[in-house]
Amino acid sequence: MNPFEMLKNLGNLNGLKGQLEQTQEKLSTITATGSAGGNMVNVTLNGKFELVDIHLDPICVDNRDIPMLQDLIKAAHHDAMARVQDQIKAELGPMLSGMNLPGLGL
Repeated sequence: MNPFEMLKNLGNLNGLKGQLEQTQEKLSTITATGSAGGNMVNVTLNGKFELVDIHLDPICVDNRDIPMLQDLIKAAHHDAMARVQDQIKAELGPMLSGMNLPGLGL
């Protein structure tokens, strides 16, 4: 292989590394809140799909109906995940269009 081609490819890799670092930084600033049960349960995720906040309306906390609360939390989490994916597509979609990044749903 031509050493100049290798250097050219190395430059492309450095550019890609910088782009990936920018993407990681951008993902940490994206947040979305999902809700369930008419806003009785709200879950906030960041762009890395990490749970950063949860809010429960006191009316939905009934120790006699824990399974319903668990279902509401799961539904709010699912809603937040969908919203984060939408924001990632909107903000980073053009930059990530050629990359196959599993787990982002792009």
